[in-house]
Amino acid sequence: MADSDRDEQTSAHRRQFLRTSAMAGAAALVGAASDAANAQSGAAAPNGSAIPVMTAAAEAAPPGDVQVLAADERCGSDFMVDVIKSLDFEYVCANPGSSFRGLHESIINYGGNEAPELVTCCHEESSVAMAHGYYKAEGKPLAVMAHGTVGLQHASMALYNAWCDRVPVYMIIGNHNDAALRRPAEWYHGVQDAALMVRDYTKWDDTPWSLTHFAESAVRAYKVALTPPMAPVVIVLDGHLQEEPIPKNARLSIPRLTLPALPQGDSGAVEETARWLVEADNPVIVADRYARTPEGMRLLVELAEALQAAVIDQGSRMNFPSRHPLNQSQRAGAVIAEADVILGLELVDFWATVNSLRDQLHRSTRRVAQSDAKLVSITTGDLYIRANYQDFRRMQEVDIAIAADAEATLPALIDAVRRQTSRGRSRAMGERGAKLADAHEASAANARAAAAYAWDASPVSTARLCAEIWNQIKSEDWSLVSSYYSDGGGWPRRLWDFDAPYRWLGHAGGGGIGYGAPASVGAALANRKHGRFSVAIQTDGDLMYAPGVLWTAAHHGIPLLSVMNNNRAYHMEIMHVQRMCNARNRGVERARIGSEITNPNIDYARLAQSMGIYAEGPIASAAELGPALRRAVEVVKRGEPALVDVVTQVR
Repeated sequence: MADSDRDEQTSAHRRQFLRTSAMAGAAALVGAASDAANAQSGAAAPNGSAIPVMTAAAEAAPPGDVQVLAADERCGSDFMVDVIKSLDFEYVCANPGSSFRGLHESIINYGGNEAPELVTCCHEESSVAMAHGYYKAEGKPLAVMAHGTVGLQHASMALYNAWCDRVPVYMIIGNHNDAALRRPAEWYHGVQDAALMVRDYTKWDDTPWSLTHFAESAVRAYKVALTPPMAPVVIVLDGHLQEEPIPKNARLSIPRLTLPALPQGDSGAVEETARWLVEADNPVIVADRYARTPEGMRLLVELAEALQAAVIDQGSRMNFPSRHPLNQSQRAGAVIAEADVILGLELVDFWATVNSLRDQLHRSTRRVAQSDAKLVSITTGDLYIRANYQDFRRMQEVDIAIAADAEATLPALIDAVRRQTSRGRSRAMGERGAKLADAHEASAANARAAAAYAWDASPVSTARLCAEIWNQIKSEDWSLVSSYYSDGGGWPRRLWDFDAPYRWLGHAGGGGIGYGAPASVGAALANRKHGRFSVAIQTDGDLMYAPGVLWTAAHHGIPLLSVMNNNRAYHMEIMHVQRMCNARNRGVERARIGSEITNPNIDYARLAQSMGIYAEGPIASAAELGPALRRAVEVVKRGEPALVDVVTQVR
């Protein structure tokens, strides 16, 4: 017997019943609607009878031939929801697509649209970027669903950002693997190897061929994604595996998730590193993608204070309090030049920490650190590297390379430092710490003085923009959720008090524009349940990649203050073109062509208002900025998103 004949025999009794009852129901609905149809249309068929309009009741009538689950059956995607719930996802972000329609329906009906709750996005890139920002605020992933080939293509840039930032995005895409069962549209939305196009910048992927296979792969994917070095994973779900019925009493089990203990540094290497740090005259600790959890900041403060060592926070995570007297981030060049031991914690680019590259017509490099300075690296970056995409930066020779998780290694390093510190060394460390505190205070005073320049300028200076925002939020439990590329030229970290791990979430990772707005909304979603006040300094060019995420914030009631740093240009690119103009002796007068966002100017306030968001602007007068921000802050404190469009200086 052919497979198609067997399928027909299996469900014939259901189809016959449904065909009879559905046709009778539809006829009754049409008859009941005929009076209303005559009154509304006034049109007649050739035989003189009225032509019925499509009423809501008639539209809800099922077609004449439809298959439904029997009483002793359930669908495969219901079991998939059981598996997903076991992984404790709070949300799943998605732009709807037919290739995961089975799972979509199971989440909202079988799963009750709760844990996970579906978050409606207007673009797959926004879905992934929201997951990126959410993880960095919450410390655990949310799930993302995307449609077949085209959905993954839309999502690919955001996946690359998450890959470069080592953030565990958990992505599920739909596909129709069996060509014999595809609808016409499913051919160009189907693929033989769905995850191939992102395999170079995801950590693991799988295509389950059974529900047991799915359960194992789903749990494995979560475990792989959350094991440092963390990175995105992709699960490809066959449409028929989602939709085909299975017996309700089918014996299916869900593997128990057990996350592995994190790799810690070799004890001998840790002891030697501690000895070097204790004996150093000018040790420097440089942290970048270091702090995985809130504990990371506390441990780094403990190590720095035990050594009274300078700390440079390079900003991929919130590693060290900005106003701590040992924080020397604003004078990084000077402390690196003086260092005799440099400890790098999860550095994305150790080479650029101790060297510089001169970007001129003929590029040249020079060593910034002393030639005999001892270099120690603690990073999971040595545990995992790929070939094609060059996100691993230039190789730096080091004296000790510890392939381990830096945060997990710090307790042992702190213990070794304390054991090896004599009374005499402790006295010398205290004197060093006092000098660093003085240098920190001088740097902070210089920043405050620099912020006063162009204070009343129009357009608004970026320093005034950031100072006014700080004045409005400093009494709140705030969190800056926008990326490195949109934080006002570094002014927040020079003027604000970053004293908690969630105050700053880091940058895009891969430098992909379009990350800032959706990642901010994702982080604000995570912050909402904690009662934190989320604020984003949002650049104009970035928002235009995916402005639909404003609607998502309004629709789901995600409180977020977005302050536009609107310089009406892709200004970094203007500077690159200016550099080329200068190198070629052509003048910079035409350098803005192709990089400006003018003629017409975009009205971001009206754009936000059209999507249901409270908004003001454009504001070009510094005197108007404070009151506008104050009004927007009150809106956000009510639990709603708000946007203030500020026209700013280019730097």
